[in-house]
Amino acid sequence: MLRYPFTETPELGQSISVAPGVQWLRIPLPASIKNINVWVIDEGERIAIVDTGMSAPESVAAWRAAFAGPLARRQVSRVVATHLHPDHIGLAGLFTRRYDCRLWITRLEYFSCRSLAADTGREAPADAIRFYRAAGWNEDDLEHYRSRFGAFGKALHPLPDSFVGIADGDEIRIGEHIWRVVVGSGHSPEHACLYCPELALFISGDQILPRISSNVAVYPTEPEANPLDDWITSLTRIKQQVPADVLVLPAHRDPFHGLHERIDELVSGHRRDLGTLTEHLEQPRRVIDCFAALYSRPIDDGNRLLATGECLAHLNYLIAQGIVRRDVDDTDIAWYRKI
Repeated sequence: MLRYPFTETPELGQSISVAPGVQWLRIPLPASIKNINVWVIDEGERIAIVDTGMSAPESVAAWRAAFAGPLARRQVSRVVATHLHPDHIGLAGLFTRRYDCRLWITRLEYFSCRSLAADTGREAPADAIRFYRAAGWNEDDLEHYRSRFGAFGKALHPLPDSFVGIADGDEIRIGEHIWRVVVGSGHSPEHACLYCPELALFISGDQILPRISSNVAVYPTEPEANPLDDWITSLTRIKQQVPADVLVLPAHRDPFHGLHERIDELVSGHRRDLGTLTEHLEQPRRVIDCFAALYSRPIDDGNRLLATGECLAHLNYLIAQGIVRRDVDDTDIAWYRKI
């Protein structure tokens, strides 16, 4: 259903023009997702950067090559971060300090990022251990979590100490064109997408991706959250606000046409998952027992955290709909079953 207009992707340190004054670069990441798309918008003698990559040698080297190549002798006017995850905001502090410019980001994403960065080097809190033990994790799983806790800030260059707040509906002139802020949620608290009617472009960040679905998860900081409802609701709102014929510029994979079709596909996919999970809960199950209902392959140590969060997002959605109930046994393990 989706159409991909580009037959090639940018090589390391190179760029591809996606519209007048808008360039596509691909920045490598030291992660399971191997790279992130970033967007450079011409502002005359300067350029605005939308998303940055992580504070990691691979990402820094790619930017260094770009500034020696297609971006040679260009100064940075501003950095726009779609949301708080390190592959999107990791180098914002480096750019803003080097070029004496500002970070543009929604308020909730900025302060959420600062909060997570403050956990760097801390021991895993007791609330988090109780949260994952209730999900059915064993002691080895919990010890693995303890050993990795507090790593968020290691993928960030120190954040800028100030920012320019943007909000849903804001219209920002970047270069020759007006870009409208369209906020989504569910994947992150206040994710900023950018829509340019004149260019028929929609920078979707992680809110809408081709071929893969955005991670929508519940975490120990807000165990009763319902991010899946937030995500579905915001996708519906984006479909109403942004026309079907835009070129979507996602954070991962290739730019594509077919925004409305992709939104419908994503929502219907989660509806199917919710139905499958409901059937699975004819008998009481722990969170880890629900992996088989949502995933076609075994979940290993590296994916247990994300899988637990995603399962809880679906379970909390079903609880809010009055379809599923949660009971906690004498050992503080949570059991879910269809009502």
